Amino acid sequence: MNKPKRVTKNEEVVIPAGSVSLYGILGLPPHAKGVVVFAHGSGSGRFSPRNNFVAKILQNAGIATLLVDLLEDAEAQDRRKVFDIDLLTERLLANAHWLRQQPGTRGLSMGYFGASTGAAAALQAAAQEPQEIAAVVSRGGRPDIAMEYLARVTAPTLLIVGGEDIPVIPLNEGAYAQLNCPKKLIIVPGATHLFEEPGALGKVAQLAKDWFINYLNPPDTKKQQ
Repeated sequence: MNKPKRVTKNEEVVIPAGSVSLYGILGLPPHAKGVVVFAHGSGSGRFSPRNNFVAKILQNAGIATLLVDLLEDAEAQDRRKVFDIDLLTERLLANAHWLRQQPGTRGLSMGYFGASTGAAAALQAAAQEPQEIAAVVSRGGRPDIAMEYLARVTAPTLLIVGGEDIPVIPLNEGAYAQLNCPKKLIIVPGATHLFEEPGALGKVAQLAKDWFINYLNPPDTKKQQ
């Protein structure tokens, strides 16, 4: 008789971040190996189909995920705040601090998955708390916006760019050169900025999964290495 399939528990959460409350979805698979916080790009949020697709792949691999709207609804209408990387970084750090206090995620190794402008916030946050973040993945990101912080990033960083995302490729190449951490730049042939082509997002999810599995080691495993 087959064992019942273990299902990820998805929970709506509210996270305090200074004077605001951020709404998110915490996906917690049984015996999670680590947790990944998603930093969405402009005009996106916790219901992003692309990020939820990637999150599901990570969950199936035993990695917990947190997808959060980094801006309140009113803030999301303000273009200045949408591109305020310092503000997005502050909110991202608040998410990370909250996760470290929750029973289901306390003690787990943590990573960031950033898309578009969210990648800049992810890298800036990783630079500001280098001892706390085990890995970063950028999908079609703008790491160049966080250029002054890149040399301080210690977490192994994977930059994924579409081969047809012509303006963003050199921006990632320039950012890649500034990173001093373990790093990799992968260009997915035929993919545009949103990776909407058949199989493109699946490739991103697989690359991200492999990267996080490799670097999100449980704390006790790290100590033995």
